[in-house]
Amino acid sequence: MANLWPWKKNPWFETVLEAQRRTKAFLPPSVYAALVAGSERGRTPQENMDAFGDLQFAPHVAGHQPDRDLSTTIMGIPSSMPVMISPTGVQAIRPEGEVAVAKAAQARGIPMGLSSFASKPVEEVTAANENTFFQMYWTGSREAMVQRMERARAAGAVGLISTTDWSFSIGRDWGSPAIPERMNLPAIIKMAPEGIIRPKWTLKWLLSGLPDLTAPNLKPPTGPAPTFFQAYGEWMQTPPPSWEDIEWLRKEWGGKFMLKGVTRVDDAKRAIDIGADAISVSNHGGNNLDTTPAAIRCLPAVADAVGDQIEVLLDGGVRRGGDVAKALALGARAVLIGRAYLWGLGANGQTGVENVLDLLRMGLDSAVLGLGHKSIGELSPADLLIPEGFEAVLGATGAPAPDSAAAKKQTPKKPAAKRPVEKLVE
Repeated sequence: MANLWPWKKNPWFETVLEAQRRTKAFLPPSVYAALVAGSERGRTPQENMDAFGDLQFAPHVAGHQPDRDLSTTIMGIPSSMPVMISPTGVQAIRPEGEVAVAKAAQARGIPMGLSSFASKPVEEVTAANENTFFQMYWTGSREAMVQRMERARAAGAVGLISTTDWSFSIGRDWGSPAIPERMNLPAIIKMAPEGIIRPKWTLKWLLSGLPDLTAPNLKPPTGPAPTFFQAYGEWMQTPPPSWEDIEWLRKEWGGKFMLKGVTRVDDAKRAIDIGADAISVSNHGGNNLDTTPAAIRCLPAVADAVGDQIEVLLDGGVRRGGDVAKALALGARAVLIGRAYLWGLGANGQTGVENVLDLLRMGLDSAVLGLGHKSIGELSPADLLIPEGFEAVLGATGAPAPDSAAAKKQTPKKPAAKRPVEKLVE
């Protein structure tokens, strides 16, 4: 049957970049700008993505495997592919928010990470995805943190993610969006011009009820949930944690524990010392300290140092299934995705998130096929052409500073037979 509405856009999109374009067209400019994020120059978010493009595949011409296994486990939790939803705060870009993301992850058989700064309560999210990891910042008193952990545990969270790398960097060269603390009458009036130019977004919220912009998972036993900015203020005023504090958090939780935000070898080793089950090599998506090296550049040194003692995941810049394959080839057990699924959520709700996950699966399967493997466990550095000087070795004992002349002359750690090296053009 012929398409009666030839001008209507196909709701399915074929790349994450297209999902981002559609999200930009759907959201009010200030809300979209909050998702783009970044800090200072905004160099690190772009570097996170660009670094994947510097890695090239070394495919085979024959001998491809007809069946390929993409499944794995993440801290003992089965996953249909080596992808996990990274916890990101306040996903109220659509009324269903984190619940839609959790349902999409459940439908595609992967674990969900839920931020303590989320717009939906942990109970609703764990009901939508049985394999939900709850993420916590070091904020508030120890008593408050215990209360939040107990609530997450009672809701059925299967693990805890601790994020402690935030340094409260301020100022963006392109300007920061004005986000209201509450959706009261003055805020509605102020946002009215943006709402008028984005009628579909406005209608969805009018039909479902305006967002309250609170952090329900930080609600104390008595009293209302704080607004996002109130919660952020408490976080800023909380003294940053020591390694002893993080170890206390791990012991209080008592279950599966991931430390997120590791880029240095020495920090990775300390994570083992405190009993973490997994670490995420991450620079907070570039939202934190700008000019931090791309996460994928930090991954090989960390994986080489501790990958046989702790699960190593990669978070930052993943937009394609090929990116997932490259991360696994350099030592990651799995990847976490953040903005990729947010673009899917903005473009088409739960279905859009499922669309993104399907794209990652297809891209990963294509890479495994082209590289001649039958499972993701066979991926290795030999599958990649890695530019000289690609790796960022941070915090390794006896290693030269990454920007020093000695570091620039340093030879690759792995043998050339396993890791082909491309000569960069100066």
